[in-house]
Amino acid sequence: MKKQLLLFAFSALALTSCDDDNMEAYNLELMSGEWKVSKKETISGKDNKTVLKTETPTGCDAKSTYYFRSDHYISYTAYSGTGLECVQNSKNEGEFTYNDESKLLSTKFKNDDERWYRVEVLTSKELKMAQLFDASDINDDEVDDITYITYTR
Repeated sequence: MKKQLLLFAFSALALTSCDDDNMEAYNLELMSGEWKVSKKETISGKDNKTVLKTETPTGCDAKSTYYFRSDHYISYTAYSGTGLECVQNSKNEGEFTYNDESKLLSTKFKNDDERWYRVEVLTSKELKMAQLFDASDINDDEVDDITYITYTR
């Protein structure tokens, strides 16, 4: 009985040590693919609940996409124009890092600064991140407010 218990304990330890790597790989696969911004919300930094501002992309801006690959490649394709006449305006490429334990994601596009986010939600249909740069206090309560960006497929 002791041998079986010992074998079970070692098996559980081995599976647990691999779990972090498997989870990060799984999340990179979930993240892989094309995403569009569906909403940007600025939330009060004081209570992290009060919605101060909501933006929803419209027109050609709504066609702009982010594309993630599991090899840490990222691209952003922007569209502009009026009405139904949207044309690709630009495409930026770079790389990203993601730490499953801390839920921190950084993007680094060519000719741009590294930008940090905290992943709040990651499912096959939704990616929601808190922007950790360029914070401002839009409601003048002396506490930086938080911008959350929600992406959908």
